[in-house]
Amino acid sequence: MTAIGRYRAPSAEPGRLGVHSIGEFVLSVPAPEKAQEFYAAFGLDVTESGNALALSAADGYRWGRVVGGRRKALHHLTFHCFEEDLPRFKARLEEARIPLLSPPPGFDSNGLWFADPDGLAVEIRVGPKTSPDGKAPPAPLDGESGVRCAPYRRFAEAPRPRRLSHLLRFTADVDRMVGFYDRTLGLKLSDRSGGNIAFLHAIHGSDHHMVAFARSGAPGLHHVSWDMPSLDSVGLGAMTMAERGWRMGWGLGRHVLGSNYFHYVRDPWGSFAEYSFNIDYIPASAEWEPIDHPGEDSFYLWGPEMPPEFVFNAEAAQA
Repeated sequence: MTAIGRYRAPSAEPGRLGVHSIGEFVLSVPAPEKAQEFYAAFGLDVTESGNALALSAADGYRWGRVVGGRRKALHHLTFHCFEEDLPRFKARLEEARIPLLSPPPGFDSNGLWFADPDGLAVEIRVGPKTSPDGKAPPAPLDGESGVRCAPYRRFAEAPRPRRLSHLLRFTADVDRMVGFYDRTLGLKLSDRSGGNIAFLHAIHGSDHHMVAFARSGAPGLHHVSWDMPSLDSVGLGAMTMAERGWRMGWGLGRHVLGSNYFHYVRDPWGSFAEYSFNIDYIPASAEWEPIDHPGEDSFYLWGPEMPPEFVFNAEAAQA
């Protein structure tokens, strides 16, 4: 394992500039009615919002929107910053000669819009810190003696994601994307495995990764991950989706980088939605050292064999 040279560990040092949260993601798909069916089954609240479908978790926050489009693609990605930092981000973009763009039609805002190296529209705007301020305490296990601990299936609570955790995107050049999101948004490298995959966190305290990049021949969205309250809820989510016809995916298992338990469900467009539980947390004050991990040690600790479609970039195939 190799430490990444010249890396500055995050700290509470004032004056450092970085976004603190994902504000929302917007997904374009050719059949929004399929999104309504899929995400409602997944456990999200799906409501109509103008010409889009709004996706909210148990925390009540609107984490995503789905709009109609010719093909499936990530439409844009919004990050939140503190109010005093927005002028500093504007100066940083101008200094780097990154052109500022107008908001996409129908998405007016007073944020800063620009394109990343893969052409995705990115927005930085002032907004609430939606990333967690600490690691949630683990759900208590059923440890009492002399009682039956598991409920009947018909009495089990429906799985409800608590919040968005992260997004993973395909890219042809992982190093280029890591460098851009570090220099421009202030996201810092958490861990990586060569040029195949890299995970980035926010300097103001966030999960092990807020965004991640995996190598492919073309850009694309691999998965959107949702934080769950327990390992039981991950399993119930997987079972619920299978019962409703969404059987393809991967899990149950546990990752190494991020340490979270996972189950992925393939969505109608060939990417995935992840039920995730107990991901690592990196506080603002942590002396976190990113590691370049060997490929054979970087993927998952245990779980079923990964299906070949898990690494298939459906967006590249439809381009």
